[in-house]
Amino acid sequence: MSHSLSVKPAAATTLDLVSLGEVMLRLDPGVGRISTARQFQAWEGGGEYNVARGLRRCFGLRTAIVTALADNPVGRLLEDLMLQGGVALDHLRWVKYDGVGRTVRNGLNFTERGFGIRAALGCSDRGHTAVSRIKPGEIDWDAIFDSSRGPGARWFHTGGIFAALSETTPLIAREAMLTARRHGVVVSYDLNYRDSLWKSIGGKQRALEVNSELAPLVDVMLGNEEDFTAALGFEIEGLENLDQQTSGLDTGHFRAMIRQAVAKYSNFKVVATTLRNARTATVNDWGAICYCGGEFYEARSMPGLEILDRVGGGDSFASGLIYGFLAGKGAQWAVDCGCAHGALAMTTPGDTTMVTLVEVERVMQGSSARVQR
Repeated sequence: MSHSLSVKPAAATTLDLVSLGEVMLRLDPGVGRISTARQFQAWEGGGEYNVARGLRRCFGLRTAIVTALADNPVGRLLEDLMLQGGVALDHLRWVKYDGVGRTVRNGLNFTERGFGIRAALGCSDRGHTAVSRIKPGEIDWDAIFDSSRGPGARWFHTGGIFAALSETTPLIAREAMLTARRHGVVVSYDLNYRDSLWKSIGGKQRALEVNSELAPLVDVMLGNEEDFTAALGFEIEGLENLDQQTSGLDTGHFRAMIRQAVAKYSNFKVVATTLRNARTATVNDWGAICYCGGEFYEARSMPGLEILDRVGGGDSFASGLIYGFLAGKGAQWAVDCGCAHGALAMTTPGDTTMVTLVEVERVMQGSSARVQR
């Protein structure tokens, strides 16, 4: 089979990317802690949604989200935030609220940023959410992906966070991925392993089972070192010493792991990994590597990157990388764009991007943070 990534031309569809995932209300205590906060700032966020929003707001592409919300004031707040993000909501499903949240509700995500030796901390409250209750057959994927019937799309994105939400969400993801492939739509998947999501439903073993079943349907596989080890079972030699490093990131171990992944899953046309060594919560070494067409492409590393809010860095990497391929820029440009966009996203609060393509390109070119007037 061909190992090149074939992307439909933009003129053939009305959507560049469709994401499938949960959108939660993030409650952010700012520089304080969740357990002692007296006020929170509200953002919207969700691994798969963040990618669609980044492509819309930073890169100007046409994106949509397939998700569901309980129809109550919290759901309407999330809608209001998403409208600001510009992602099309034609495929947002509203579910009747039961008044209490016993059967359906909207997810909440409390996240504090961390500082110095104090790590970032997240506390999710997302059981029985509307999107986790969707059943196979309820979404007409042909109407989304088939440009003769509906808008059509060039790229479909989902990931391991959505797949962990319930017994039915992996089935929904599989249904969507099979339909996307049938219509020539590129399928990307971010492993995004979260121990908190899997620990009560079978832990790493269940994560491995679910992600291994979906992996054969993926064209572009994304993740970091923990994702590939926990969610797909690939071991990275020397990983246990990564957090003890004082600087730099050795990409040799990651290249070996990616070769294992491609050997096992010949359908992977692109594999991209973010590289992070957390010296402290606010100073990380950051980089990325991409495999495409039998070659490795490495982004310019950013040792000692100063971070304000690390949440969403991986999602912003994904959107930058995907933009590079959708724009036909090639693998080296794509991984450089993803790395720069991820780095910039971690300099602002909230899960989602607040930067422009001009700023991303400036970082790609190695420009300084000198004031722009």
